[in-house]
Amino acid sequence: MKIFLRILLIIGIILAIVGIAFVGYGFYRKATVDIPNPIATMEVEGYGTIKIELYPDMAPNTVTNFIRLANRGFYDGLTFHRVIPDFMIQGGDASGDGTGSPMLSDIMDDVTEDKEYNIDGEFIANGYTNNTIKHEKGVIAMARSDYSSIDPSLLEEGYNSAGSQFFIMTEDNDSLDGLYAPFGKVIEGMDVVEKIENVEVTYRSSELESGEEAPKDEDGNELTADMPLEPPVITSLTVETYGVDYGIPETHDVFDYYTWMMQQYYGSSYTS
Repeated sequence: MKIFLRILLIIGIILAIVGIAFVGYGFYRKATVDIPNPIATMEVEGYGTIKIELYPDMAPNTVTNFIRLANRGFYDGLTFHRVIPDFMIQGGDASGDGTGSPMLSDIMDDVTEDKEYNIDGEFIANGYTNNTIKHEKGVIAMARSDYSSIDPSLLEEGYNSAGSQFFIMTEDNDSLDGLYAPFGKVIEGMDVVEKIENVEVTYRSSELESGEEAPKDEDGNELTADMPLEPPVITSLTVETYGVDYGIPETHDVFDYYTWMMQQYYGSSYTS
């Protein structure tokens, strides 16, 4: 029995030494080897290939989330559901209409309670000052909601409402700087982005209910037609990480706008 215990002890020590050496090598490699930034490759059916360099040093959790979704096949088969010429193209929504968020099961296995999730916005207005990427042509950034247009007190809820949807800038637009989370830039295939930018678009059905030829918002401003008649399909989206494991992103629950609205009418005791 004593010999057996000694053998187990020796094996344990050997495994501990190997583990420490492995971790130490990982730190050494990161410190001494110039590891390239991750490169995303997006295939768009009938349009071509877009390659995007990601910047984990600027928006680490945003990049981790994008890599995790992409390399688990989340984006395969989704579309560019919103296109505004001379501005941007937007995609990555599982519902296909801009209303959806990803599920925890999209980024991890063995989820005990599957539900939609969001990530915090890594940009200056949200207190994250490391991200200094500007919204220039070719830059990719996370789309999010703007609840503050409904109520100014919901600014933070909007800042932290990104999930899987992204947009690629087709022109420079500094009005977005510091208010959204850019996390990479197109390095090949900008011509493909421009072809997507020029697809035929129409108004959304909810906007056409008024019967106006050019629908207007509640302030009387003419709305922009931004829904592709034939949404371009992302057949595949994968990310080369060059051996780096970026892990699983930090997440939080999706803001329950409906419950918040009901509480405004019926008090804080209201529950959905």
